[in-house]
Amino acid sequence: MRIMGLDYGTKTVGVAISDALGLTAQGIETIQRKEENKLRKTLARIEALIQEYEVEKIVLGFPKHMNNDIGERAEKSLEFRDMLVRRTGVEVIMWDERLTTVEAERTLIESSVRRENRKQYIDKIAAVFILQGYLDSLYLKKQIEEQG
Repeated sequence: MRIMGLDYGTKTVGVAISDALGLTAQGIETIQRKEENKLRKTLARIEALIQEYEVEKIVLGFPKHMNNDIGERAEKSLEFRDMLVRRTGVEVIMWDERLTTVEAERTLIESSVRRENRKQYIDKIAAVFILQGYLDSLYLKKQIEEQG
């Protein structure tokens, strides 16, 4: 079973896919769009990736505020989730993405990626962190159940 991770932004969607065992996340692409509300091509591309990778579940970043409040970006993410479910029929799990972009930026800096080039990678890397966080939680849950 493969799981897709998405980092939904105003003009981009970072995409990551799990390996077949559901242990690791790999970034595959960043989907670009010209305007925030022009989502038809974005949804079509995600649908194609779901078919290509035989995705059974989607983990969508949920950008809560640090105080756990839900702001405008989180509301947009919930709307996007609803669109994804209607269009694909695939289960979408909202996953707390606080600080994933900061972590992605730090990773790119540590990897010596030039500032002007970071923008093309940051959303894809953030999607990897979102998905990997979810995969790690599944693994920990399994470990706890086996020990309990």
